[in-house]
Formats: sequence, C-alpha cells, structure tokens
Amino acid sequence: MKKTWTGWGPTADQPEQHYLIEPRHLAGGGDIRYVTEYLRASGWTDRSYKGGLPMVFDSPDRTVRIGYDPHAMPGGWTISGQAAEHQGEWHATLTTGVPVEIVAGLTDTLTKTRSAHAPNPWAPLEQNEWETERGQHFTAVSPDRNTWLQYHQNSPGQSHWWAGARTEHGRAWDAVFTSTTPMHLIEGFSAALADPTPVMRQRGHVPATKWIRTTSVSVRPSQLGAWQQTRITAARATTWARNSWAARQGNKAPATGPYASASGTQQRR
Repeated sequence: MKKTWTGWGPTADQPEQHYLIEPRHLAGGGDIRYVTEYLRASGWTDRSYKGGLPMVFDSPDRTVRIGYDPHAMPGGWTISGQAAEHQGEWHATLTTGVPVEIVAGLTDTLTKTRSAHAPNPWAPLEQNEWETERGQHFTAVSPDRNTWLQYHQNSPGQSHWWAGARTEHGRAWDAVFTSTTPMHLIEGFSAALADPTPVMRQRGHVPATKWIRTTSVSVRPSQLGAWQQTRITAARATTWARNSWAARQGNKAPATGPYASASGTQQRR
C-alpha cells in the first residue's frame, strides 16, 4: 500500500499563519520536500547519506543525479547529467536561496517525457513581460528588475546560462547551467521563474526584504498535506502511465531522462 502524505505541520489541525509572497523569485528557499517528495513519487532512487544530508537522488535510468547539501560551499542543489548521443555531459548548480518552486521547474521536467516541440527558454519570460536585452550576452530581466536569466558567452566556444536574484541587501541567489544543459530543462526552469503565481511560506520563513508583497493567510496543516498529496498523486499517475506504456511496448524501462523525446527516441536539442 502506498503511503499517504501526512503533511509537515503539527499533529493538531489548528489554523496557522502563512504568507503568500510575490514575486516568487524573492520568496526564499522554502521546504525542499516540495522537490524531493515529487522525485520519490516519480520513481527516483533516494541514495541520501545516513542522517539525510547530503541528499542524493538518481533517475530511474541512472543518467541524472540530483544532490542537495546546504553545508557545501556554496550550499544548495547540484544536478548532473551523463553524456548521451547528440548530448554532452551537463551540470547545474543552484544555491539554497532559489525558491523550491523554481527548482522544481527544472527537476519536475526531468521526470517527464520530453515534448516534441522545439524548446525556447525565452518564451515564458517574454510572455510574462520580461524585458530582453541583446548585447554580448543575451539577457531577460524581470519587470521589477531584480532577477534575470542570461546566456553568458565569455568567448567563442565558452558559454553558460546564468540566473540570479537580488534584494536591497545584495545577491539573494544564483543558478548556473553549463551550455550543454538540455534546452527543454532551461525552459522548464524559466517557466517556473517567470510564473507570476505567489508562493506560500510559513511564519518565520519570510525573507527580510521590502521588495516583496505579502498576504497573510490562515492555513490548516491538513490543507497543506492535501495540496502536497495532490502533487505527489499527479507524479505517481504520470509514472504509472509511462511504465504501463513501456510494459506494453515490451521495454524493460521507460525513457525518463532528459534525453527522452515524445516518441521515445533521442533527438538533438
């Protein structure tokens, strides 16, 4: 029997004060279980060390590894993909201040079958009124001018993707992706980055910055648990459907890594 998510609030189902925060890119890191529980529900293998940190997850096809260590220098997320046909080895690092909802834009995409459409990381940003700046580096900047996504080219043949955010106190977070990172993963990240939907943080976990807007809400632990269970159930349903399809095709395992296309064959970025 599959274990039902029970939330992470106190046992008594008493309303607690939370805050909806916007823009989301300044909301702070959040609870990493938003990412890790989705990976577990999607069939990823938890290879974390005893005690829980650092956390390590491997994809079902063992081509991608996701790690989280807040005590490393710099602390945060590391995501690495093996080289495959038409796709070089790639690597991404995201510091602890990256909101988990934005991290999930990348990690959730890793659990899904790749769409057949040509990815465009700039499209979600432009659709949400981010300004694009063309120069030595192509850059998209948020409407509040406090976060950005940039394709940074140091010299011919040397480039990388860089995203970051700042508050009045300085840099809030950074995310760096090698130029070989599959483009649809950058698009998943940029879509979550540009999403105008507020994110929720509990009392005591609201960043100390004047550059955010907060709305106080009263939420029961059972509500939080139900919302998270919905997310986990969706991941399990998608995984079950993919595995069932693979079984009907006579495959040993479905293609779930970043190199899987909609047809199950490998394609160029």
